[in-house]
Amino acid sequence: MLERGKMERGVFEIVDTESLVPENHLLRKIDEAVDFDKIYEFVEPLYCEDNGRPSVDPVVLFKMVLIQHL
Repeated sequence: MLERGKMERGVFEIVDTESLVPENHLLRKIDEAVDFDKIYEFVEPLYCEDNGRPSVDPVVLFKMVLIQHL
């Protein structure tokens, strides 16, 4: 028997991340209404393809700031 709050080693749980966000959630509505792919066009001149470290996806950065603001 397991103690409360302890997990058994070697046990995996599969979670459907889509089920974690309700269908009528504000973030789903924003995702449907906004074309986030347009961000790539805006930032393309700011990134170098052959020099430096790989960047964080600019859409991910934008979404993080948007969620923080909301």
